[in-house]
Amino acid sequence: MKRILMVCHGNICRSPMAEFVLKDMVERKGIADEFEIASAATSREEIGNPVYPPARRKLAENGIGCSGHHARQITRGDYDHYDMIICMDDNNIRNTMRITGGDPDEKISLLLDYTVRKGQQVADPWYTGNFDATWRDVTEGCEGLLESLGYRQ
Repeated sequence: MKRILMVCHGNICRSPMAEFVLKDMVERKGIADEFEIASAATSREEIGNPVYPPARRKLAENGIGCSGHHARQITRGDYDHYDMIICMDDNNIRNTMRITGGDPDEKISLLLDYTVRKGQQVADPWYTGNFDATWRDVTEGCEGLLESLGYRQ
């Protein structure tokens, strides 16, 4: 089983979008039982909150639900549990490494590192209000991630 944790600042926009998009992709491919997929925040600001309404609407527009999600903060123990910790931007990487104590096993990466846009950041709709751009980034990143794991479209 491949255990993947998506991480952003508050765990109410980008990382839950990535979590639920990836869950949808593996479900449609019939490989959901090969994965454990979750998401977390680097901050404590939104702990307990559901997916931000515009992010929830963007997922719903694409036939993806996100009920039951409540923001949580990443823990040091998550580093041991998950095989891959995938961050949305460089600040998330820096804060994840601070919380987990570094990345000795090289588990931490950016979502867009799995695309031709290696090193780029997933657009943060909290600041831009552009959930379409975030949707495109997340979808492209999740497709690239699955391809990197040997699952073709």
